[in-house]
Amino acid sequence: MSLPEQDYQPIRDAIRDLCAQFPADYFRNIDEQRAYPDAFVQTLTQAGWLAALIPEEYGGSGLGLTEASVIMEEINRSGGNSGACHGQMYNMGTLLRHGSKAQKARYLPRIASGELRLQSMAVTEPTTGTDTTKIKTTAVKKGDRYVINGQKVWISRIQHSDLMILLARTTPLDQVEKKSLGMSIFIVDLHAAIGNGLAVRPIPNMVNHETNELFFDNLEIPAENLIGQEGMGFKYILDGLNAERALIAAECIGDGYWFIDKVTAYAKERVVFDRPIGQNQGVQFPIARALVNVEAASLMRYDACRRFDAQQPCGTQANMAKLLAADASWEAANVCLQFHGGFGFATEYDIERKFRETRLYQVAPISTNLILANIAEHVLELPRSF
Repeated sequence: MSLPEQDYQPIRDAIRDLCAQFPADYFRNIDEQRAYPDAFVQTLTQAGWLAALIPEEYGGSGLGLTEASVIMEEINRSGGNSGACHGQMYNMGTLLRHGSKAQKARYLPRIASGELRLQSMAVTEPTTGTDTTKIKTTAVKKGDRYVINGQKVWISRIQHSDLMILLARTTPLDQVEKKSLGMSIFIVDLHAAIGNGLAVRPIPNMVNHETNELFFDNLEIPAENLIGQEGMGFKYILDGLNAERALIAAECIGDGYWFIDKVTAYAKERVVFDRPIGQNQGVQFPIARALVNVEAASLMRYDACRRFDAQQPCGTQANMAKLLAADASWEAANVCLQFHGGFGFATEYDIERKFRETRLYQVAPISTNLILANIAEHVLELPRSF
């Protein structure tokens, strides 16, 4: 079960204190330079926060996804962007839940210490998108190696990771009983792979979010890098995706609070026609509604995390949390920008940066429309639409 909300306050206070070392102008400059917040991520790592999910026996804190979500929320509420480092949190679950004892012993202590970063997960492909069972990247076993061929896209933080989780087909789609079978998960040592069968092409984008296209050309990786049982990778990856969606929801919640805090303070001090604009119900009501929706999304986030931590089915709750939180943060972003008027477009206010950052989550890591289609089919039992 989740801890009472007040028991998270020490985590919140600690993250706020850490984030205070990296004020708004730090993230503003990072965004302007299209750079990576390496100093911030390194500080988080050294303080142990990115090892929150790693069991204590491997050097981590042994916390749950609920606590991890609070960490991500507070980073975004403080004006930062967890997108630079959240991959380590949700990728960890794949290794923790399905990795062998030898794999855990090999990687987890070095990840906990900061020696290694596990920031990337390669699933999406250019021609398949979120139709994951149709992936074309293959892994063919040859002796004690797997040979990887194919292509991935929108794979983040490659340049700032040491390890990557890779999903590839080990059995052709036309040879499996169910389309969700025949895919496997591997750990890839990026330093060994890049230039030796793996080529990386950065993709410039609207958000300062380091993401890439990957090309695999006979990349060889040791067979011991297979995680779990061959052919069961899709089942394993769903765990990671549920964690990802719950954590993204938490980040959107943090963004929502940031926008609401920002616009509320501004509405109190901005005087037009001899009165603060916050005295007008036309300003009050949209801000109040945005807060209501952020609070509701936060509750769904806690439910999804509680279920995940209890190893209960949580796919529906994680998807609902992501949908509600993405919508709530986008609503709050628009309210904040609108009531700042022209100042909202000025970089010095940070609103336009956060506005771009939170807009991403209407699309990634899964489109809100696909979430609705999934709920329609699997919860409401309506006819499948695709």
